[in-house]
Amino acid sequence: MQQQDLIPAEPGHIGTDESGKGDYFGPLVIAGFYCPPDQEAVLRELGVRDSKLISDNRCREIAETLEQGYPHAIVAVGPERYNELYEKFRNLNKLLAWGHARAIENILERLDCRRAVTDRFGDERYVRNALLARGKTIDLVQKVRGESDPAVAAASILARAEFLKKLHFLGRDWGLEFPKGASLAVEAAAAEFVRRHGRENLAKVAKIHFKTTGKALGP
Repeated sequence: MQQQDLIPAEPGHIGTDESGKGDYFGPLVIAGFYCPPDQEAVLRELGVRDSKLISDNRCREIAETLEQGYPHAIVAVGPERYNELYEKFRNLNKLLAWGHARAIENILERLDCRRAVTDRFGDERYVRNALLARGKTIDLVQKVRGESDPAVAAASILARAEFLKKLHFLGRDWGLEFPKGASLAVEAAAAEFVRRHGRENLAKVAKIHFKTTGKALGP
């Protein structure tokens, strides 16, 4: 598809959302999705809604359709890189803003768009300040429960599907199934990982600033 084919005759908009923020194991994934004009009803027919309300398998199925049919961008921050960035920013919302801004910028490199919608988190200036020259010209809307916007909901599905895929392969690489979230099962898996692979490798699979780290390592 040539670039000129991606430029809409009427303005569409970009939506962004993330997955993995509350998961101890695995990456943080931020996705951007471009919703062309007059496509919101089509997205709803596909079953697009907040990914937290969709099963993992259905999320993967919808994501495959979205990836094939619409411009999008995925920013996947693996655990090691995540831990480096967290040390740099010392603020999760600033790290999230960096990822959302990169997703927006990556789509803007491929098409002309004047509006983006993100789920609201932290200080609204975080995302605005993280945008580069091209992104600073966009009309940025940050709203509570942003997944009510079809483009944001689509981005949430793309982000979740990518998170699930990377979590699966991460577990395969280390020979251990990594549970989602930050539950007692996650603490047990972290302790087992440390027993098998050593605490020095924990930062390669987990977000080590979580309280789970202390519980896994013990006194």
